[in-house]
Amino acid sequence: MTFYRTQGRCMILLAVFLTVGSQQKKPDEKEFICPEGAGNGNFADPATCRRFYQCVDGFPYLNRCPSGLYFDDINKLCTFKNEARCGPISTTPAPITEPPVDLAKKCDTSSCELPYCFCSRDGTRIPGNLDPEDTPQIILMTFDGAINLNNFDHYQRVFTSDRKNPNGCPIRGTFFVAHEYSNYHMIERLAHDGHEIGTETISLQQGLQDKGYEEWVGEMIGMREILRHFANISKSDVVGMRAPYLKPGRNTQYEVLEDFGYIYDSSVGIPPLKVPIWPYTLDYKIPHECRSGTCPSRTFQGIWEVPLNAHYVETYEGGHCPYLDQCVLHSHDPDEVFEWLQEDFNRYYLQNRAPYMMPFHTNWFQIKELERGLHKFLDWTKTLPDVWIVTITQALVWMTDPRSAKNLNTFDAWNCAKRQNIPPPACNLPNSCALSFRPPEANVSSTRYLVTCRECPVRYPWLGDSGGTGVDGTDVYNPEN
Repeated sequence: MTFYRTQGRCMILLAVFLTVGSQQKKPDEKEFICPEGAGNGNFADPATCRRFYQCVDGFPYLNRCPSGLYFDDINKLCTFKNEARCGPISTTPAPITEPPVDLAKKCDTSSCELPYCFCSRDGTRIPGNLDPEDTPQIILMTFDGAINLNNFDHYQRVFTSDRKNPNGCPIRGTFFVAHEYSNYHMIERLAHDGHEIGTETISLQQGLQDKGYEEWVGEMIGMREILRHFANISKSDVVGMRAPYLKPGRNTQYEVLEDFGYIYDSSVGIPPLKVPIWPYTLDYKIPHECRSGTCPSRTFQGIWEVPLNAHYVETYEGGHCPYLDQCVLHSHDPDEVFEWLQEDFNRYYLQNRAPYMMPFHTNWFQIKELERGLHKFLDWTKTLPDVWIVTITQALVWMTDPRSAKNLNTFDAWNCAKRQNIPPPACNLPNSCALSFRPPEANVSSTRYLVTCRECPVRYPWLGDSGGTGVDGTDVYNPEN
């Protein structure tokens, strides 16, 4: 292992990445150059779909997808061959017409009071000015993308009935659902079990951050309507969203949130900070650097932002990442994965106890050692007396009415005895609908399978036709206010 020091921190050139490791380039292959201005992230290897580059501070690290998986240049992760869209896929961003003027004012704590507003000058203040030892350590487990046979059983093992919160209630997570390849019978089962269902978007299209109001409405509200049609989830229960690739849509996306009754967004990534940031409302200027460069620039009163603090350890081994599966852990020993997560978690637990968000894509669960390390970490956290694993909405309810950790066993919002507004159980024999589908960028149609307790639609639901009626442009959405 060779170390390079860059800008005051260790950059690690690892001999082994993921399952197989860093690959030797052939003599005739061109040297990969990280795209200028694109920032840190994963990029397709032009030579093969089995590999990708992770660019960290302008330096490309070559990685190979685990056995049987391929790099999807749209979702920027390793997935199954039939789901992977091999790259590089070129994108042409739409012109940005919105002036980059920050119209929001800095936090004024004298005018910003709970339960309707929360801010602090640097984002690190605990709600209610509680002392850290009196503050519950919240863990937010979030999962992005489609829910299907590739991941459902893995998710069920995470939320085993043996794992409970201090009040005896089962731990719960938040799922930001994307449409394509989703199994709506499984989504309905998750919702009935008490997990929170939020929206990502229908198509996960690149460049949405530069699109207009109608495009965001079609993607976000269309996804919420698909959940209503095919997973029997009321739109009033879908109150949170996450933008594709953590690229929020400037003010436009938040106008849609405001107009259509959403409570929170969770799309804003934060660079590595010594002290993590708490969620905040958008009544004032965001208290940290905007990692994506596409954050809102004006006030959206009462809309919560639940940001993604960067994950890292002191040595920066594995780099830093908003999604845990994007950190490159060179060792897949479950004990070392556990120790990595433990050190990352303790930065929260031993300081200001900001919610420890654990965001995942499916590919974390395709590597057994990573999954085992995660299970070991979750079992360890349950030995701590004041750790709660709840949904994002449950966490925000506590933030609007903060109370000491010792008084939470009777906190109604985290109590499972009163199962109000829980969707009914999913059916035992769902319909498996084989539907013709031609993506906008494709020349030929293919078959998509949609599994639902409802009747099969005429065609695969998509933008403009969330009900799958077969008639383009049938969706008409009206702001709720």
